[in-house]
Amino acid sequence: MRAQRNNIFFGIDFTLVFLYVLLVLFGWMNIYAASHSDLQSDLFDFGTKYGKQLLWIGMSFFLTVLILLIDAKTYEKFASIIYMISLLSLMCLFLFGKKINGATSWYDFGGFSIQPSEFAKFAAVLALARLLSDRQYDLKLLKNQIKAFIIIFLPAIFITLQPDPGSGLVYTAFFFVLYREGLPIYYIAVGLVAIALFILTLAFGFNTVLLCCYVVLTLFILYLRYYRKISLKFHWLKIMGLFAIIGLFVFSVDYIYNNIFEQRHRDRFNILLGKNTDTRGVGYNTNQSVLTIKSGGFSGKGYLQGDRTQGDFVPEQDTDYIFSTIGEEWGFIGTSLVVLIFTLFVLRILQLAERQKTTFSRVYGYGIATVFFFHYLINIGMVIGLFPTIGIPLPFFSYGGSGLWGFTILLFIFIKLDASKSYEL
Repeated sequence: MRAQRNNIFFGIDFTLVFLYVLLVLFGWMNIYAASHSDLQSDLFDFGTKYGKQLLWIGMSFFLTVLILLIDAKTYEKFASIIYMISLLSLMCLFLFGKKINGATSWYDFGGFSIQPSEFAKFAAVLALARLLSDRQYDLKLLKNQIKAFIIIFLPAIFITLQPDPGSGLVYTAFFFVLYREGLPIYYIAVGLVAIALFILTLAFGFNTVLLCCYVVLTLFILYLRYYRKISLKFHWLKIMGLFAIIGLFVFSVDYIYNNIFEQRHRDRFNILLGKNTDTRGVGYNTNQSVLTIKSGGFSGKGYLQGDRTQGDFVPEQDTDYIFSTIGEEWGFIGTSLVVLIFTLFVLRILQLAERQKTTFSRVYGYGIATVFFFHYLINIGMVIGLFPTIGIPLPFFSYGGSGLWGFTILLFIFIKLDASKSYEL
């Protein structure tokens, strides 16, 4: 047993590691395709984007070894400290951060940049897992719900203020983790209804949506009263309050949209809702991305044969829009394969999470599964025009050292936690 404990690879899930390596290597191949040129063909030219990404991939493998060398209990023991350091790194951005593409999201160290929001994700998951692992913690109690919400929303607020609302939005995925651990489902239901009402109000207007809501609610109340024979005698104040809340929310949509959203966000929503058609301005990236993916057809044009990719038709094609490169050069077959691998990757994490012997490990597993799923769902939806562009990268595919390292740490801490249960057998 002592020999096994000294072997850092004992007990690790090689299926998950294999899927990770597959995603990272395939991601690098597409970064190379999106950023190389005939004048820059050396794979080890570290002055190029693909060269830098290759360097970061090599360093990430050393990072995985370091994570596996650390005792699994350390992550639970120091979860709160890691979370506080992460919050401090986000707050200090407003004093010492570097602005890139309109967002103060980076620290610059002599040409080397770090984006702390990519590392805040694993810190938040650790803190949430530590909180929920307390045996006395009951998520049905309001005071405990508030504690969990604070852990989730603090980093989200700091990230959104940078401003980087796309990365801040990722933290809403943790509500599904809380639901798994006992949070009443009406929180998620209310959130989904609010999103639906917001979009419907933008699309059809205040009067139409409010009238439809009131008609539906009235019919539902009549159904409960006369067909299900449920007495509403003591619930009229709550019912009237519900009508008032819905009315105020729908009424506030225009104010939020016109006064809180920035113009670029309004433009993207208008394009998504079909109010504006802009293939040259704000909608240019998405339009070119969709055309690039369509041009790949069923089997693609072949690796490094994508004329639209080589012609730089899609801005940010090696970062947020990397999926369009896959679509053009690998076609429907390649994009379907990527979706399949990501799906198997997330399902494997969930399967392992459900097998964990401790609440801490289980919550952490569910937390990282929701982060990965949210990222790949929103990114792919954004690239094919289903969602507005909000700047969420595709894990292991989008160019960037901070993103790659952040996702690697996120995953391998769970691999270490999962492996540690083998010592207890």
